[in-house]
Amino acid sequence: MDAPLWTETHAPELSEIRQPKAREHLEGAVQEPMNLLVHGPKGAGKTAAVRAFAREVHANPDADFTELNVADVFDMTKKEVSNDPRFSSFIDSKRRRESSKADLINHVLKESASYAPMSGSYKTILLDNAEGMREDFQQALRRVMEQYYEATQFVIATRQPSALIPPIRSRCFPVVVRAPTHEETVSVLRDIVAAEGVDHDDDGLEYVAGYAEGDLRTAVLAAQTTAEEEGEITMDAAFETLNAVEADDQVEQMVEAAEEGRFTDARSTLDDLLVDEGYGASDVLDDLLAVARSRYSGDRLAEVHRLAGETDMALVDAANERIHLSHLLAQLGPR
Repeated sequence: MDAPLWTETHAPELSEIRQPKAREHLEGAVQEPMNLLVHGPKGAGKTAAVRAFAREVHANPDADFTELNVADVFDMTKKEVSNDPRFSSFIDSKRRRESSKADLINHVLKESASYAPMSGSYKTILLDNAEGMREDFQQALRRVMEQYYEATQFVIATRQPSALIPPIRSRCFPVVVRAPTHEETVSVLRDIVAAEGVDHDDDGLEYVAGYAEGDLRTAVLAAQTTAEEEGEITMDAAFETLNAVEADDQVEQMVEAAEEGRFTDARSTLDDLLVDEGYGASDVLDDLLAVARSRYSGDRLAEVHRLAGETDMALVDAANERIHLSHLLAQLGPR
């Protein structure tokens, strides 16, 4: 999508959060600052709720609200952590040379918490997707929370609160953000498409909400994709658009499995596409090339195009579709 994401342009304010208990708990924390453990399933709206909370409590949220996605930070290399503009100002050259990646991340946590707020009496640090945080980092976080509790509020968002050590859970007030009901999802979609001026009908919104299966972010993005592709959100428009999106996702998963050497998984997905979903081999090949163009470049991309060309020639000769597409997937394996 080239247009601004609806998940961002229509982000809710705290008063607009449609889950009464979650909203009440966050509003209580506005009056009485405390560390928070915000937990619930994927796509329930945890991050959006915390961002709304931060806008409510901070006069200058750009300065006093820091958002760290644990999954992203922990997947960074040592060099990427050192050069990240959020952290580079307090990582000097000596520390960059002599510290391990783990030490750098611990240092980032401590330094982020130690800085005085720009406005008000405290700042907020969101640690998102915290279920991916190793126990040694959690122990370091516990110490930082103890040391800087007067100036820094931590909000820990996770799908799996049991993955956090008890000392962290005991220092946070729990806020449950459950999966939205079907009716709540439809209500959110109706407000957004009305604000965007998109033609729609009830059946289209109902279909998009059902497609998302309780994932509010997926529902909003699916509605936007349908509107951009078809110019409207009706049952037929949503069906055509979202089935194509789902197939693209399956092809990407198939390519990832092949890259990692999980050929049984890759072939299973291929069978789903060819047999269960009824896609033609040429359609799968086109989608595979589209995925390759988003993942590869240079010689690697040229090689995939060459292999795809050979596969296409074999398919013209009416050879077995599964065999030749499986052979192409095998060529994408670990090297």
